[in-house]
Amino acid sequence: MPLDRKLRKLNRNMILFDLALGTGALLAPSQTLRVLGHDEPSDDARELFRRSGPVWLTFAAAHLVAYRRNRAKDWWALSWLRGTELATDILWSRSAAFSRPGARAGLWCAGLGNLGMTLGFGYLARRGS
Repeated sequence: MPLDRKLRKLNRNMILFDLALGTGALLAPSQTLRVLGHDEPSDDARELFRRSGPVWLTFAAAHLVAYRRNRAKDWWALSWLRGTELATDILWSRSAAFSRPGARAGLWCAGLGNLGMTLGFGYLARRGS
């Protein structure tokens, strides 16, 4: 499968992932945190996580726009948006509340995934998709 097609498929999957993450953060923050490997959150941690829900829904919308319009400027915007997330999950992995084995490594992998998407979506923008 050509790289362009793989990146577009990844983008389509990220629509669903960010939609699920954002919705979970808004409607079921404690349960969503548990799925991510977090201990039962304090009230303030739960509400801080809930506050991130609209951010992830915005990411889902940006992925959808790039998917539907397939214009270079939309891929550039998505590349930049993913670039803003390069270190956030890595910083979050420092929380002592991530106790499930592999949870911290998963957050580091999310940071690497954001790096890959930043570069990949930039590649699609340069190709003039």
